[in-house]
Amino acid sequence: MSQIDIEIHWNNTYTKNEVTKLGWYEGVSVPSLDIIKELNLNKEGPILIVGCGSTTLIDSLLDEKYTNIIASDISEEAIKILKKRIGNNEKSVTWIVDDLTNPSSLNNINEVALWQDRAVLHFLTEPHQQDQYLNLMNNLVKVGGYVIIAVFAMDGAIKCSGLNVKRYSSETLSEFLGTDYKLLKSFDYLYNMPSGDTRPYVYTLFKRVN
Repeated sequence: MSQIDIEIHWNNTYTKNEVTKLGWYEGVSVPSLDIIKELNLNKEGPILIVGCGSTTLIDSLLDEKYTNIIASDISEEAIKILKKRIGNNEKSVTWIVDDLTNPSSLNNINEVALWQDRAVLHFLTEPHQQDQYLNLMNNLVKVGGYVIIAVFAMDGAIKCSGLNVKRYSSETLSEFLGTDYKLLKSFDYLYNMPSGDTRPYVYTLFKRVN
């Protein structure tokens, strides 16, 4: 798929479907939120949520009084849904419509204390897409900062939203990120979809050490 095709795909996904029925919807983003709470980050430190979609994690972070949230997605329609749902609090969030594999606006933001990705990396099946993702991460995550990545586990789905995916383990994620990142924590998580089906994920927490 070209960049334009991918944008159209995700915009259609969010305009033609009820958000709460999407195959990755979480009423509360419990695993990611729990990890973030454990990190005890400065509430003013920048948190970048990549491929945010319509995530409820932003609602929860605002409730927890985090004040420097950056929400990025390739889908402008997803961002619109988030803005509308959050209402007056939307001014507390920096909104960026951009493509992680061909970034423009994201290249211009300051370093972040946390990079959070749930269900984005596994859609990047081509090596050049993965390289761009990692390059952007390296440019944006400060030394001493953290990375949360949650993706389909090795026994997880092979397709999602009609697209092929790449599955990971904590070991292959560590290999992908390289020696600049230290794996602090990983665990398997069985996600319950709105449809009632389940999907195995692996959650990982890394710290940038170099």
